[in-house]
Amino acid sequence: MNGTELFLEYLPFFIPLIILEFILMFTAVVHVWKHPKYRFGNQVMWLIIVIVLQLIGPILYFTIGKGED
Repeated sequence: MNGTELFLEYLPFFIPLIILEFILMFTAVVHVWKHPKYRFGNQVMWLIIVIVLQLIGPILYFTIGKGED
């Protein structure tokens, strides 16, 4: 079994994960864009972290970066 066949076999499992990841990233980007207060850093830094580190970035933002509303 080569890599392509393996990928196609697991594709039904990857699609929901990819969709969830994009929803989480989109939610984090919208929240960063609308809220000016952060515990650490600034808006540009958090946008870069959320977009570049797609899975870890939004989780980091919501756990340690999000300031008080």
